[in-house]
Amino acid sequence: MTHEITLEWSGDREETFTAEPDETVLEAAARAGIRLPYDCRTGTCAECVGRIIDGRIEHRRAPRALDAEDRAKNYALLCIATAREDCRIRVGSRVKTGLGGSPWG
Repeated sequence: MTHEITLEWSGDREETFTAEPDETVLEAAARAGIRLPYDCRTGTCAECVGRIIDGRIEHRRAPRALDAEDRAKNYALLCIATAREDCRIRVGSRVKTGLGGSPWG
């Protein structure tokens, strides 16, 4: 079952696409021709961070670049996040700025 993902950027820009159950938000966005920032693709750098506004995701593995406080505030690493229902996700540089300090010290 596919899920509809809507990405929100600052300035009222939105893009919507579908994600297959076995693909990450980053992979689904790329398939739809939407470019999102990323680096490691393993959940260790936070370059692909988004903030879940509505819906539910699961990370394929523990998101090492997010601490417990970040996860409690609905931050997700889109390179390892899979949608479990339709989602609205805020993305862009302002989202990354909102993260706490690096869990790597």
